[in-house]
Amino acid sequence: MADKRKDKNEKGKNAPDATESGALSKREYENELARLHVELVKLQEWVVHTGAKVCIVFEGRDGAGKGGTIKAITERVSPRVFRVVALPAPTEREKSQMYMQRYLPHLPAAGEVVIFDRSWYNRAGVERVMGFCTQAQVDVFLKAVPLVERVMIDSGILLFKYWLEVSEEEQTRRLQSRINDERKTWKLTKMDLDSYSRWYDYSRARDDMFRATDTSASPWFVGRSNDKKRVRLNIISHLLDHIPYTAPPKEKVKLPKRQKDKGYTEPDHPFRFVAEKF
Repeated sequence: MADKRKDKNEKGKNAPDATESGALSKREYENELARLHVELVKLQEWVVHTGAKVCIVFEGRDGAGKGGTIKAITERVSPRVFRVVALPAPTEREKSQMYMQRYLPHLPAAGEVVIFDRSWYNRAGVERVMGFCTQAQVDVFLKAVPLVERVMIDSGILLFKYWLEVSEEEQTRRLQSRINDERKTWKLTKMDLDSYSRWYDYSRARDDMFRATDTSASPWFVGRSNDKKRVRLNIISHLLDHIPYTAPPKEKVKLPKRQKDKGYTEPDHPFRFVAEKF
């Protein structure tokens, strides 16, 4: 494990320092992300080869950058291995179930990486702040969830919990951009607007959640997300550094020869081609 981390550090020794001032250039970001994508493909091959089970939880305020970070992780890997779970509001039936019940079927099986875009921690955050559950239910959840996560880990799941921390000013800027950009209006819901005014209620909820669930067995890792490019690179690097993966051996790929046409000719069919406007 130590040798592997050293090797990774050598590969990334020219990587941008997150503490440096100034924004990353587009070229710096894309070059580093491309390097990390190669490592994520190796991780994918290792997960499939070994039957590993990886579960990644992303939490944070609205506009903290969860979706963009998840997209950066998944854009070059297989959706059959890296599965993103973003559950809608619970149905009436689900509301009557044991709270964790609706999340359990989505946990990873062997050979899978499951990424939760918000998770069971909804109870400690949005449900608490917006009054969708009682304080007694929150207290029960915060007491029980470390035990549930301990069972998950004991079953062989590699569990990673990331909180994206965004400032008040940057959150305001991002939510305002959703209002002004028609490509982003779908991201802005009434819930987002209601939540926006409750900054300190969310801060108290976050603090209580960390006190109860930031354990040695299942810690929270916090990514400063005011700079979207840096937080994506930092979280992917952190994830790769904390999974003992190695690329499994594979044969060199070579394209085979194509078959001969054996008299085949192109048909006269009047194909309906897409209009070439560009």
